[in-house]
Amino acid sequence: MDLFESAGQALQPLASRMRPQSLAEFAGQAQLVGPDAVLTKLITQDEIPSMIFWGPPGVGKTTLAQIIARQTKAAFVNFSAVTSGIKEIKKVMAEAENNRKLGQKTIVFVDEIHRFNKAQQDAFLPYVERGSITLIGATTENPSFEVNAALLSRTRVFVMKPLATADLVGLLQRALRDPRGYGLEKIAIEPDLLQRIAAFANGDARIALNTLEMAVTDAGGKPGEVIHVTKQAVGQLLSKKALLYDKNGEEHYNLISALHKSMRNSDVDAAVYWLARMLEAGEDPLYIARRLVRFASEDIGMADSRALEICTSVFQACQFIGMPECTVHLTHAVVYLSLAPKSNALYTAYSAAKKDATETLAEPVPLQIRNAVTDLMGEVGYGKGYEYAHDTKDKLTTMQTMPDNLVGHHYYHPTTQGSEAKVAQRLAQIQAWHREHDGGLDD
Repeated sequence: MDLFESAGQALQPLASRMRPQSLAEFAGQAQLVGPDAVLTKLITQDEIPSMIFWGPPGVGKTTLAQIIARQTKAAFVNFSAVTSGIKEIKKVMAEAENNRKLGQKTIVFVDEIHRFNKAQQDAFLPYVERGSITLIGATTENPSFEVNAALLSRTRVFVMKPLATADLVGLLQRALRDPRGYGLEKIAIEPDLLQRIAAFANGDARIALNTLEMAVTDAGGKPGEVIHVTKQAVGQLLSKKALLYDKNGEEHYNLISALHKSMRNSDVDAAVYWLARMLEAGEDPLYIARRLVRFASEDIGMADSRALEICTSVFQACQFIGMPECTVHLTHAVVYLSLAPKSNALYTAYSAAKKDATETLAEPVPLQIRNAVTDLMGEVGYGKGYEYAHDTKDKLTTMQTMPDNLVGHHYYHPTTQGSEAKVAQRLAQIQAWHREHDGGLDD
């Protein structure tokens, strides 16, 4: 490396300088690139299939593709989904096809492949099928939703996980001793500070290295002197953790699912945690409030009808005062829903009724429960035989209100949870009355 190359590298961010050059330097993802892992064997044997790396930012998707490029005998083309259009794709594909005829493999790496539209993704398809190229895509989004089914079926998806804190500590330690990092300087930093930086990074190697670089830069010092990175300096950098979140992406649905399932499982602490994760990452409080209103009837229902009242009140409170004040109202609802007795009887009742409504013969409404709003309607039988329940002693009648083909179908099956136990008792009384008076017409 000459003087100018050395100076140029020194100007690069620490994360760029410390990018692993081989599998031996690669941190984490042992399930993929461990000694006996399948991807390690494929790379070693130079038998690279078309594949997609799926994982959060900073876990090594692009780095792993570059390592493959160094170790393979194939030509390597780097595409960016942000800057490359169909014209550029077709040009590279034509060159790859010529290389294939000459016996030369071509690996095409597409960063952020989820940003390619359907037409751009389709442009790769015939060349992947013919073997003209080996496609490697990297994405932070779920490929099931963001990659065309035809292209996805011709690739192998490798899931990359957030880096463990121990992996990130090792990465930071290597940056301090490697000449590409701070190995030629004298940096004094306590091990517990490296641990704090690693925990703050939330599985993202780029964030960990950037944070260390900022801490060293802030500490300053004259050339040749020891640079002391203090606890106070690191603490200032770690004041606010950047939470991975995309209101329109998969993580949005993962977190609302976590909130729902924690409340359904009556785990109040987990539910409050997931609520905080969403709000602190910038989620719309009204979106959460709407989901809580739904939960109140879907998962609690008649077991505690107060749940619905509280959730609608919380929704109004969120509209009135907004963030950050409404966090306490949302917490109020989440805690109430978590601790309330649970019943999904309303949800299953509607699902069963919907099935009958959409899959059975749509019989007309029985004449006796139709309104005769004109003389003609009365003449043809509308309302004939109608029995007014309020005129009876028990406020019940033997009148049939179900279509003929659905008599005897039951949808609502109350549980014994909370207030729904009283509902179950009342329903049992009604059913017993019908068995006595009309032979169980509605049983």
